[in-house]
Amino acid sequence: MSDKPTFEPIARRKTYELVADALVRQISARALGPGDALPPERELVASYGVGRSSVREALRMLESRGLIESRGDGAFVVAEWRNPLNQSLGLLLAAAEGDLHDLFEVRRIVEAGAAALAAARRTDAHLAALHAAIAEMEDGIGSEERYINADVRFHLTVAEATGNRVALHLMHAIRHQLQLALGTVYHIPGSPQRSLEQHRRIADAIALRRPDEARDRMHEHISRVEHEIDESAVSGRDD
Repeated sequence: MSDKPTFEPIARRKTYELVADALVRQISARALGPGDALPPERELVASYGVGRSSVREALRMLESRGLIESRGDGAFVVAEWRNPLNQSLGLLLAAAEGDLHDLFEVRRIVEAGAAALAAARRTDAHLAALHAAIAEMEDGIGSEERYINADVRFHLTVAEATGNRVALHLMHAIRHQLQLALGTVYHIPGSPQRSLEQHRRIADAIALRRPDEARDRMHEHISRVEHEIDESAVSGRDD
């Protein structure tokens, strides 16, 4: 006789996730179709009764999932659905077939190579985005949500700087799992500071167009994060 499934309490949803879900429902119901403009930010703030930061993060989330596209000046339109990896990889990593070690192995394969390509292909705009993400991480180091969102943007920018759409789609597809992993390591004493310094070194190598150095630094960073999560898990079991 098979064991009965176990159920855990559902985690509380963040406000920006609820806003994102509401917008997805509008898109799914065809109330908003490809090319249609989303309401202005101030209108969304008033309609949903939430803060501007929640609306902005919801829009960033939907943009990273390929559901909306920026048209500049804070305006967004509904995009064509173009990244089928999002759902399939998300389901895989949430199921028994995938675990945290699988995620970090994929990250080392994809992101280390992406850092090398970014060092060869990056533009000044990419560098500005990397430095802006690092500055946001530093300024928001006391806020889990703010720090992690900036951390994720850094890694997505590295993928974007490769000019390789498949690499960028892969990073978007594992974005949610990446956020969960970063939420774990954020609470390890000293880890956010160590990550911040490693991000600076990765950005420096990319800025100096040193592919091998960028690859090594990204590999080192991802391996360190995985090791700290493993060590934290072992310590928790011992306690």
